[in-house]
Amino acid sequence: MKTIAVLGAGQRGQYAYSDYLKKYADQVKIVAVCEIDDYRRSRMKEMHGISEENVFADADAFFAKGKLADALILATMDETHYTYTMKALDLGYDILLEKPISPKKEECIAMVEKANACGRLLMICHVLRYTTFFRKIKEIIDSGKIGDIVSIQHNENVGIYHMAHSFVRGNWRNSDETSSIILQKSCHDLDILTYLVDSKVKSISSVGALAYFNEEHAPKGSAKRCVDCKVVCIFDARKAYLPCIGTWPTTVISNEQSETAVMEALRQGPYGRCVFHCDNNVCDHQATLIEFENGVSATFNLSAFTNQICRTIKIMGTKGMVSGNDVAGEVVYQSFVSNGFEEVKKETYRVAKVAGGHNGGDSGIMEEFIKVLQDKDHDVISSANRSLQSHLMAFAAEESRLQEGKTIYF
Repeated sequence: MKTIAVLGAGQRGQYAYSDYLKKYADQVKIVAVCEIDDYRRSRMKEMHGISEENVFADADAFFAKGKLADALILATMDETHYTYTMKALDLGYDILLEKPISPKKEECIAMVEKANACGRLLMICHVLRYTTFFRKIKEIIDSGKIGDIVSIQHNENVGIYHMAHSFVRGNWRNSDETSSIILQKSCHDLDILTYLVDSKVKSISSVGALAYFNEEHAPKGSAKRCVDCKVVCIFDARKAYLPCIGTWPTTVISNEQSETAVMEALRQGPYGRCVFHCDNNVCDHQATLIEFENGVSATFNLSAFTNQICRTIKIMGTKGMVSGNDVAGEVVYQSFVSNGFEEVKKETYRVAKVAGGHNGGDSGIMEEFIKVLQDKDHDVISSANRSLQSHLMAFAAEESRLQEGKTIYF
């Protein structure tokens, strides 16, 4: 039986990861929790039967008790990752760390180097590698059916309401406080590109901006808060959160899921603000061009301006191509033909729907985490050594964007 401590029991640490571990109660047990929010801390204690002496509201108190478990799920805010990871490694924890590794390049490198020096597991929550969708695409690539990859078009369709929630009103709205959107949101996508291409990056360039969610586009007569506004608007926080009581994203803004509690959160909290009157500064669209050492080129586009929250991809090889939509759960392989009249050989795969967030990626990474805790020789496909590349790409992309698309060489 392996034991686990949880530092940061919010949407990811608790609901995405810890709750799933109940399925494996015969193999792992959560024995300690540290969480500043009273409700979430109490829920963790009750759900996992954690003893009072191992329940903490303060990280300093948690670390002062020494090593309390075999492993640590670390899912606090991004800017705390470096300090907490270094302390946890000193105590001898194996760590599952929520992405991004850190908002600072130097800290990312130092954390990975220390984990290697200590001989401890540092596993990053790059959950896309564990989805049935991207595993099917990888399987087709590795089979040789499309030949050698030449180029890739990859899109992260952030979704207009997701953008408003997380990157305009929410925790990751301002890069001065957290990180750029391409690091926080899209290190997932840069990671999946390196996974599929299986090569290091040679160069990267990027352009993008905050085009729409600013004062310039505020409707005439709009109020600072939606509850005080007379303007009819698709971004009305009441439209965003009241129909979703009991589910994401409303579970983020209030522990109590009732109309009364949610309305109070909209009157008082950050999620009730007008999207055109916030303190956000991260891009709402960004385009990135990537050249890999093996000659593959890739374009990556993130955009707020979509209805569906999904990822779409097209991978073009020397013999054929593969494309897909992760939310639709569809992967399509096509062979090349000799002329415009010849029938294209086409194979469509409906990938299995798996329980858990990120199209099964959340549950998949927890299963991998359990495996590696039991077998240290297990090859971890989301190890920090592998995940670091995507972070270096994100830092370079943002550097390029701030220099009007200057090419950054690795």
